Amino acid sequence: MESKLLDTNNNASTLSPMLLAILANRFDGVVREMTNTMLRTGRSAVINSARDFSCGITTADNELFATAEGLPAHTYGLNLQSAAICEYHDDIADGDAYLHNDPYSGNSHPADHTIIVPVFWEGEHLFNVCAKAHQADIGNSLPTTYHAMAKDVYEEGALIFPAVRVQRDHKTNDDIVRMCQRRIRVPDFWYGDFLSMLGSARTGENRIHDILRKYGKETIKQFITEWFDYSEKRMRKAIGELPAATIERENFHDPMPPILPDGIPVRVKLTVDPKEGSIEIDLTSNIDNMDNGLNLSEACSISNSVAGVYNCLPSDIPRNGGSYRCIKMKMREGAAIGIPRFPHSCSVATTNVSERLLNNVQAALSELGEGYGLAEGGLGMGAGFSVISGKDARYDDHPYVNQIFIGENGGPASPECDGWLTYGIPVVAGLMYRDSIEIDELSYPIHLREIRLTQDEEGAGYNRGAPGTIITYGPSNHPMTVVFAADAQVNPARGVRGGLDGNKGEMHLIDKDGKEERAPSVGEVELTPGSWLKGKDASGGGYGNPMSREPVRVLEDVLERYISIDRARDIYGVLFSGNIEDETLTIDEEATKKLRKRVS
Repeated sequence: MESKLLDTNNNASTLSPMLLAILANRFDGVVREMTNTMLRTGRSAVINSARDFSCGITTADNELFATAEGLPAHTYGLNLQSAAICEYHDDIADGDAYLHNDPYSGNSHPADHTIIVPVFWEGEHLFNVCAKAHQADIGNSLPTTYHAMAKDVYEEGALIFPAVRVQRDHKTNDDIVRMCQRRIRVPDFWYGDFLSMLGSARTGENRIHDILRKYGKETIKQFITEWFDYSEKRMRKAIGELPAATIERENFHDPMPPILPDGIPVRVKLTVDPKEGSIEIDLTSNIDNMDNGLNLSEACSISNSVAGVYNCLPSDIPRNGGSYRCIKMKMREGAAIGIPRFPHSCSVATTNVSERLLNNVQAALSELGEGYGLAEGGLGMGAGFSVISGKDARYDDHPYVNQIFIGENGGPASPECDGWLTYGIPVVAGLMYRDSIEIDELSYPIHLREIRLTQDEEGAGYNRGAPGTIITYGPSNHPMTVVFAADAQVNPARGVRGGLDGNKGEMHLIDKDGKEERAPSVGEVELTPGSWLKGKDASGGGYGNPMSREPVRVLEDVLERYISIDRARDIYGVLFSGNIEDETLTIDEEATKKLRKRVS
């Protein structure tokens, strides 16, 4: 047995590479089973349809251990959250469970309720399992979990639970349950999701017990050390292959009249040190906390900076506390991007400014040279990501609140490929599910009139950004309240290395007579039956000169209706003979060469 567990060729105290790989996959399997549990048991559509949740494991000393397929906006705060439990409670015990959604002590934003269960074995605290899920409603003063206009946490109105114990000896504190049910607009949905998170966390606890039972505590403790060390080595090697550089980059969140007429500057300074195998991310030049809900939590400042780096490195590098040792964060307290100072609201911390931050980091790395970094991805929670609420006449005017996920901002182009069509928003990395239209219409009194891809609005490049989507919807019976906090309607996602910017998003209100007027990018509107909200998502930026894109790929884009023949000529320098209708369209090789030579 020992020869299978230990690498006797190197060091008798070192686990074999085979066992290291097996255990890494076993723990990822635990996280995936937790994920599957929540997906199948969650009550609200934001969980069981959109998959706006993440599961993970931290160590007892609060290092991020395993996340499998967690959303970037969620995962790199789990270790901060488990640390808060240790700070606030000196009597952590087997059978405990904690509810944590406090953005001032490690959580992403108040809408992300997190259940954390400490895992004990043979009397020793070894791990924490974390189930974090975006809620349909959290008691905000408005029927939305994103309150961009809230000047502070009091106006925001969310119930805040700073690592509160909700179970002792596996028994739930019903006082806390009653508090939530009294304040939350859809208490039955919240309670179903609460039980789902508890079930997910207890599933993780049981599966870790299975692993400990099979391999023993000392082997697992050794695995923790070696897995972190391996992850660190992989990360330092990858960074060591990058050019040395210091890069400063700035982009801007859209203006938000009347409180932010000039928008929000988002600044990063990256220092790549290949000799040390480290990257420093300096956020200290960002503005002070704002009197609105767009401030980032510490967790979001870290997670979305780190995600921008990981996006540009080999995908098989483990995302955990070991590889994170190679990233140095510089932040300051009281900053809009950094460490927030209570009571400034962090209601929208996971999206908007976070999306700009992630885009900024990955685009900054493109300045290292050809083949590095990414373009900026399409961003903004427009019409397709709104929170809808009202009463449903089909079910005795029962109230509903839910965030829909039917938008498709275009993904960023990379050095290797075009942008991902079903990208969503940068901070979810395409991991969330797009709503089923039919399920949305069955679940809520909403009618989807159109969903279609835009044409000629991709961020052109050698590799192009993905186009956005046009979506139009309205209520099917009673009036419907729609709350949104969009971006990229003034400042689009930018291309890199000669790639063109993506297209801007838009939103319009359409009345019963068919008259259209521009809707605000951030706000609350009420739709009555017969009126509509029409939104256009932003597209992703391009990577590299569009004139260098292979003509055969341009032809494919024309045939797929991503771009028109005119755009193929004007932007990509590709000319054709024949036509689409009778399937005779082909590249005119000679004319294309002449045109590209003339343009260049």
